Amino acid sequence: MPKAIELKGVSWRRGDSLILQDIDWTVEEGQHWAVLGLNGSGKSSILNIISGYMWPTTGEVSVLGHKFGTIDLRELRKSIGWVSSSLQEKIRPNEQALEIVISGRHASIGLYAEIEQADREKAHALMNDLGCSHLIGRTYQTCSQGEKQKLLIARALMASPKLLILDEASNGLDFISREALLQSIDALAVRPDAPTLLLVTHHTEEVSPVFSHSLLIRRGRIFAQGESKKILNDEKLSEFFEMPVGVDWRGGRAWLSVR
Repeated sequence: MPKAIELKGVSWRRGDSLILQDIDWTVEEGQHWAVLGLNGSGKSSILNIISGYMWPTTGEVSVLGHKFGTIDLRELRKSIGWVSSSLQEKIRPNEQALEIVISGRHASIGLYAEIEQADREKAHALMNDLGCSHLIGRTYQTCSQGEKQKLLIARALMASPKLLILDEASNGLDFISREALLQSIDALAVRPDAPTLLLVTHHTEEVSPVFSHSLLIRRGRIFAQGESKKILNDEKLSEFFEMPVGVDWRGGRAWLSVR
């Protein structure tokens, strides 16, 4: 099966600090993975390497079948969508929701070209699929946090990426908004044309059954990787968090509590 991501012996050093060490990780095309780790664990560094914004100190990187060093990374990034809370801050408050989505076609913040009918139709379809078509005609500043995240996911999908990174997409959402967003992500994941998804999160309960595999990162190293059901358990997570925790599986999701 073709590989969406393949990291071999990847390490990254910043000055005298070793941020990532001996990362070996393979994601098959069509697999959806959750990436979990505490702040400072190295999650963002791995994402930046995968997206070609950082070059590893040692090791080999291949993304979407292209080995780094043999491809123009600017072209590769056109096939990678990245949704993060930091992107929200770059959107102009008075920008129209539909224009925000369409801007993903050009990977720009704001629209600087005339909108083509095909792009308008695709944006409408994506917003409908993600349950945010009611936002058409609204400005960004009038949308809730959850609605903004749905717009940014639709924006990322405008370019038909083969890999979509959801970087703490539910950060700052209340429970109801978070669940609505997770339902939209689940619906996206099961579409026949869905990109490979990476869900980066601090919270195990956000890992729905569509994320069949999980990667646990701690202090710049891979602590565990594999099928989510086999990794997200009392013993493994107690060792991972270095404190006793209990896992209660409900609705195919691992709900965590301190023992």
